[in-house]
Amino acid sequence: MKNLATLLGATVMLASTAASFNASAQEYPYRDITTAVVWGAGGGTDSINRMIMAEMEKHLPVGISVINQTGGVAGSNGMVYVMNQPDDGYTLVGLSESNVTAAVQGGWDKRFNFWHPFIVGGSPDLISVPADSPYNTLEELVEAAKAAPGTVPAAASGSGSIHHLNLLAIENGTAAKFKFVPYKGSAPGQEAAVAGEVALVVTSLAEQAPLIAGGQLRPLAMLTADDAEFDGKTIKSAFSMYDGLDKYLPLKQAIGFAMHGSTSDDAKAKITAAFDKAIASDVVAEWAAANNYDIGGQSGAEATAIFDNLESTFAWTLWDLGAAKVDPATLGIPKP
Repeated sequence: MKNLATLLGATVMLASTAASFNASAQEYPYRDITTAVVWGAGGGTDSINRMIMAEMEKHLPVGISVINQTGGVAGSNGMVYVMNQPDDGYTLVGLSESNVTAAVQGGWDKRFNFWHPFIVGGSPDLISVPADSPYNTLEELVEAAKAAPGTVPAAASGSGSIHHLNLLAIENGTAAKFKFVPYKGSAPGQEAAVAGEVALVVTSLAEQAPLIAGGQLRPLAMLTADDAEFDGKTIKSAFSMYDGLDKYLPLKQAIGFAMHGSTSDDAKAKITAAFDKAIASDVVAEWAAANNYDIGGQSGAEATAIFDNLESTFAWTLWDLGAAKVDPATLGIPKP
């Protein structure tokens, strides 16, 4: 009986070892992939990830499911969740440029280059005013801020956000000084502008589009080098109004996803190939045009360089504003 038990145990162990060997020998990916988006369902990061993952599935032998893992500081809950998963390429993280501040705000203790990122794209920022605003041009708005520094209220999401940094860039490039009023997100800031609580709002075209189309906000200038066509009208670039803005602008959204930096080269290559094919598709181009997004398409070292610049700019701006809990220098984040 003892010999039988020993034989059965050896058989089970052999079968388990064989199964483990077969699984490890299978070519990536051999099972479905999960993408955990750090922001809530229905938002820009969530929408972009659901769109790009559906398109990438067409070029992979497995499916990709998208979940939301929200909360924490600057999306830190979702990043920590994915960080704690195996670095085998089966759990991706859906993120945006705002996540680069997680470390200096105490959300986690790593630089953003922990990740191997992919950038789908983003929507350009612009300055808009309420429909009944007395300011008809950006020049009129800037002159009012110069005449009475710190009195013209401006909404630009939270302190240290990309929208806030773009407001600071306009101040630096025009010598104007607005009264920054932080809100918990783009939507509340836009609502404040519509209600007349602030004189202007800086958020993205994708976020403002329904309010502009509905006649509740009036766009004054794009904070990019190029004009934008929207709702049959041209929104002029602020660059055409003020020389030298290219020293401070543009700071653009970078929305996409990432894998562990330590993931195997083979897995990175497979995901990159599917990503590149998806980015080049008509489906992605049509989705971006319909939703006022610019396509990026960067991955790996190119995307890391973009996020390095964003991390440096965001982190040190927060530190200078006294809004960071952790000195960027202690994390090895260089000054911009």
